[in-house]
Order: sequence, then structure tokens, then C-alpha cells
Amino acid sequence: MKTVIEVENVSKSYRLGEVGTGTISRDINAWWAKVRGKENPNTKLNFVDDNKKLMSHHQALTDISFKVHEGEVLGIIGKNGAGKSTLLKILSRVTKPTEGSFKVKGRIASLLEVGTGFHPELTGRENIFLNGAILGMKRSEIKNKFDEIVDFSGVEKFIDTPVKRYSSGMYVRLAFSVAAHLEPEILVVDEVLAVGDVAFQNKCMGKMNEVSKQGRTILFVSHNMQSLTQLCTRGLLLKDGMVSYDGDIQNAIKSYLSNSIETTGPKYNLSELKDRKGTGLMRFVGLEIYNNNTLSNNFVIGDDMELRLKVKAFKPMRNISIAIHIYRYDELVLSNIENIDSDFVIEKVEGEMEFSILFKNLHLYPETYKLGFWIASTDSQEAHDHLLFCAEFNILEGSSLVKRRLLKSGGSVYLTPAWKQL
Repeated sequence: MKTVIEVENVSKSYRLGEVGTGTISRDINAWWAKVRGKENPNTKLNFVDDNKKLMSHHQALTDISFKVHEGEVLGIIGKNGAGKSTLLKILSRVTKPTEGSFKVKGRIASLLEVGTGFHPELTGRENIFLNGAILGMKRSEIKNKFDEIVDFSGVEKFIDTPVKRYSSGMYVRLAFSVAAHLEPEILVVDEVLAVGDVAFQNKCMGKMNEVSKQGRTILFVSHNMQSLTQLCTRGLLLKDGMVSYDGDIQNAIKSYLSNSIETTGPKYNLSELKDRKGTGLMRFVGLEIYNNNTLSNNFVIGDDMELRLKVKAFKPMRNISIAIHIYRYDELVLSNIENIDSDFVIEKVEGEMEFSILFKNLHLYPETYKLGFWIASTDSQEAHDHLLFCAEFNILEGSSLVKRRLLKSGGSVYLTPAWKQL
């Protein structure tokens, strides 16, 4: 199989502190200090190692080596700061490696951030032709694709408007459409699709699937584990600027979720959260997450998850309804569950009370999920407290039987937890 990308021992370090101080006098002072072997008098950011030696560089990548074959769809995974974007910028020739070398065979189209390759003063129409020219396409080739690009982007009404007036979503729509339709041999996409709405994200995923089936190569960075699973066959996991895993995408995701994602749980003090709504007559004050009676945020498909939720009423409240929101990591609502759905009645809350919510046999895809909570009196349906995205839990791999059942269900989720007062 033909190798289209080959990376050999690539490292990248960035100089920290100020480069250019803003005035000639300060620049001269910095230069003179350097000549005399003195510390830069203008430096604001310095790090000192255990040997008390001045460190003025940040190592973004260290000794990265891998190959990508023609037609392969490679998912690049890692926490923020792991070096994903730096690696893609090097492959896209936006920046050079400090050490090592790389080879790219074929025309590459990169979508690294909103507005990549666009000139803000030019119109959408002019930027399409500009991007095509950068990719080495003839004007006639771009014209043949023009209507298809505009139709896919959905910005035809604004195609003759300078792109500096576009919203970030419009930017991404047009930028992705240009990158995907001008037939590059290699397509590089770095998280920017998260800016678009859900419908457009799904549209982009369909287009990338189509591109991959045409035998073209895709490098895809995303924090959406389900999108990576659907699109990629291979995963490259970066950790602290180094390759932690290179292989099957499912194993890469499993390693990422089990070792790389750090949450503040499984014990949460909800009383201190400021971002909340409601009358304040009742409040969520605490949450503990358990896996088989052990405090833990991590589960495999098919495990039982117990939430122990503490509520405080500042005066006696009757006929209470509590709702639990479960979100995907991209904050799309997955499920809303109320105590009444399980025929559990909360007649009265007085002072501080604790409830156990047990989810048997979790049938969720491997991903990180967020939790939110809502409480009200059913008599008035007025929310007394409402918290969004206040806790997290991770679903890792499960048995092949459980995975088959989940996939057979088409990915739909039906959760009916058992409630009780503690």
C-alpha cells in the first residue's frame, strides 16, 4: 500500500516569553543582555527546573514517528495541549519542525481553525477561487466545482459578501465545503466542525465518509468519540507531545478515556456552583458516583451506575420532581429522566435528604458523558434549582455481546433507573 505521509522523529519546541517588545529601546536592552549572557530584562514568563536552570522553551512534540497509507482515515486523539494541532500544522507546512523530518505525497487541504486560508476582505466567491489556486487547481476545475461547493455550504445568499462579516458557523461551512470538494489527496480536519450546528456536523461526517471511500486520505482530530468511531479505522493517541498509542481506533479511544480524561469526580460539592437557575428554595448540594459500591467515574458498557444525590430544602417542600439530564460530551441532550418515570414519589423534602438513582446495565457508547439536575414542586412546576454540565462520567469498552446488543438497538438509549430514599 502506498505511503502518503511519513513522519520521522519530529520534535517541535516553542520559545516562551516575549519575541519583540514593542519598542526599539527595549529590544536593544534585550539584545545587549543576550550579548553579555544576562537574563532578558523584559521577560515575563520563565520556568525553572529542578536544577534551577532557566527554561525558556516549551516542548510541544517529542520524537514523533508514524506512517499513513493512501486511503487511510486516521483519528488523532489527545487532551488539550497534547500536541495534536501542532502536528497538523507541521504536516500542513504552517510551521516547521524543530527536529526530524516528514514527507507528504499529494495535494493537502487543511481545515485547522475557523477561516483557515481565507482572506477576510475577499468575498466568499473570491475565497473559493483563492483556496483552489493555493491547492494548485486550474480556474476551470474550480468553476466546475463551484456550484456544488456553494450548495453544500448553505451560504449562497452571502457568497458575494466579504467573509469578515460571516459568523464563525458560516466560516466553517464554507471552509469545509471548499476543502472537501476541491479534491485534495489528503484532507486534514482539526476540531473546527464543533463550531457548526448538529445538522451540518452530520452532513460533514457524511462527506468525509464519501471522500474516504474514494480512496483519499483523512487526518481527523476530534473530541467526539462517536464521530471518531464512525469515521476512523486507526487511532493515534498523543500524550504530553509523544505517541502513547498507535493502532485500532477502538483501543485508542479506550486508552484515551481510561487514562487521559481527568474529571473532578466522582465526588462533587454542588452547593458551591455559581452557574445555576431557580428560586433557590431547594438546592442540590452534593453528588457521589458509584460503580459497584466503589466511588468511580469510570464504567464499561453493561456496568451498573449509582448516583447518590443530596438535596437541601430551606423550608419544607411537597410533591417534588427531580430530573436528571444526560448529555454527550458535545453537550447534545441524550436523555432526561424524572423520578416519576420510575413511579418513585417524593412527597416531601425537609432539611437535607439523599436519594439513590441506580442505572442498571448501562447501554451507552464509549465516550465521556455530562450530567445536569433539575428540581421543582409538581404543584407549581417552578424550578427551584437547575444545574447544567456539573458532573461527568466515562464509559469504556464492554463485552462483545453487550456491544452487539447496543449496536443492534441502532444506538437508541432507554434508561429506567430504580429510585429510593437513603
